Amino acid sequence: MRRLIAGLTTGAFLLVATACGSSDDSNSSSDKGSSSGGITTVKVGIIPIVDVAPLYLGQKQGFFSKQGLKLSMTLAQGGAAIVPGVTSGQFQFGFSNMTSLMIAQSNNVPVEAIANGVASTGVEGKDFGAIVVKKGSSIKSAKDLEGKKVAVNTLKNINETATRQSVRKAGGDPDKVKFVELAFDQMPAALDKGQIDAATAVEPALATMKSQGATEITSPLVDVAPNLTVAMYFTSTQYAQKNPDIVKKFEDATAESLAYADAHPDEVRQIVTTYTKTPADVLAAVTLPKWPAEANRSSIEALEKLSDDDGLFKNAPDLNKLLP
Repeated sequence: MRRLIAGLTTGAFLLVATACGSSDDSNSSSDKGSSSGGITTVKVGIIPIVDVAPLYLGQKQGFFSKQGLKLSMTLAQGGAAIVPGVTSGQFQFGFSNMTSLMIAQSNNVPVEAIANGVASTGVEGKDFGAIVVKKGSSIKSAKDLEGKKVAVNTLKNINETATRQSVRKAGGDPDKVKFVELAFDQMPAALDKGQIDAATAVEPALATMKSQGATEITSPLVDVAPNLTVAMYFTSTQYAQKNPDIVKKFEDATAESLAYADAHPDEVRQIVTTYTKTPADVLAAVTLPKWPAEANRSSIEALEKLSDDDGLFKNAPDLNKLLP
């Protein structure tokens, strides 16, 4: 079984909403999760975005129950909030972007990535992440973001780094951009009301803003690297050492779920309605990401360099420990 050492970044608050999966929401943080009738319930920290649809589909299709697992999923604002939830034992598993995991590894936080999460489509203008501006905005390119207020879901993290790269590539100075932190699901209203000038968002918030007339100016994840590995699923080193059988089962069920999601886009769109408030007609316009079986190391190396340039690492992360 492949394992990747990863870890923690700056915290962000957790939303307390629990969606899909087990209704067991006890405060127990037992190493193995809770067991009943031969089924082990494991708590998973995720973000309410399209990226994690494979887990919901996998649970619905029985891929996890086949492995003797039941998922209890809790929603958070970003990967930076999920990492400490996993290390504290609040969750047995979590979903986090690669920047958060690289920062974690560089700080020697004991977390291991165990399964691929999600990847960019690699196609400019047809990716699941984009920078958008309000209809009629004078902002036409990423260079025009200088001096403007741009929302990202977590400051000093992957979406800020990607946005900064888009500004650089367009010939602008990213240090002149005014970044503000805002949850994805709060971005559409903020953009519509003019509280922000632009938003760096992923689906389904991206499709929601486009349905309101927002205009896409660039695909920042594509600007970072072709076919960027954006996020992975992970657990704590302690949990992995004590429960290798459960970790292997989660890894196998997740791999099957990723493949299923990639092959069934219509089912992905439908399942997203069960854990977000996105209307079905908006989801019909959602651009889906890719869910490859393996991480793309070269793309992560590109993200590492940009993150380092942005001053996100106290110490350089060791990708030989982080990646297979």
